[in-house]
Amino acid sequence: MGKVIAIANQKGGVGKTTSAINLAASLAALEFKTLIVDADPQANSTSGIGYNPKEIESSIYECMVDEVDAQDIIVETDLDYLHILPSHINLVGAEVEMVNIKNREERMRDALKKVRKKYDFIIIDCSPSLGLITINALTAADSVIIPVQCEYFALEGLGKLLNTIKIIQTRLNKDLEIEGILLTMYDVRLNLSNQVVDEVKQHFSKMVFETLIPRNIKLSESPSFGLPAIAHDAESKGAISYLNLAKEIINNNGLGK
Repeated sequence: MGKVIAIANQKGGVGKTTSAINLAASLAALEFKTLIVDADPQANSTSGIGYNPKEIESSIYECMVDEVDAQDIIVETDLDYLHILPSHINLVGAEVEMVNIKNREERMRDALKKVRKKYDFIIIDCSPSLGLITINALTAADSVIIPVQCEYFALEGLGKLLNTIKIIQTRLNKDLEIEGILLTMYDVRLNLSNQVVDEVKQHFSKMVFETLIPRNIKLSESPSFGLPAIAHDAESKGAISYLNLAKEIINNNGLGK
């Protein structure tokens, strides 16, 4: 059974999609069969991996609302070992359409059940909210990665997210764990970045990944080419950092090859 990891933070601009694409691509580069689930109506993971969301005929929306088989919607990418379950702007309406559906918080988990055994890892890119789609993602996940940017107000809203995770653990997914807090947009030259690293480690100690994700131009520009950083420039600091993160997660889960 593949491990399902949601990447979640209700704050925007913290590097969720960048982390989803590049962590998944790094796991694939290490020859772990990996699926990205784009659970954000903005569909940035879908476009960032090389697909035009406007040309996507079926998406995670159809899986959750119409119970279409996920296997029929999953598509390949340019990387061996990496597939994607794409998103579409239609996903915006899913929360309203699912209001009266029984067990509506479990629709994504049900959709992924049939495909889990085909992958080593399933990475869910969540939207910047704590709405029903994100709750679905956390209910479907085995663990959650929380990206936190190394900037002012970094810890703002983190308590709310951790409280949501506790509620989901209590009511919907007792096995949900925190895979780790991932520090992103780190700039070694800035005192503020180093202060944030110290503050987050002081508050959360062992929950924080050793790997820091730097500010990096290749990470910023690679989505415009429809490529993860490792395919755009494998020697860039950003690509190397996500490869190190993938290795850290593999080792933490006792999956070293």
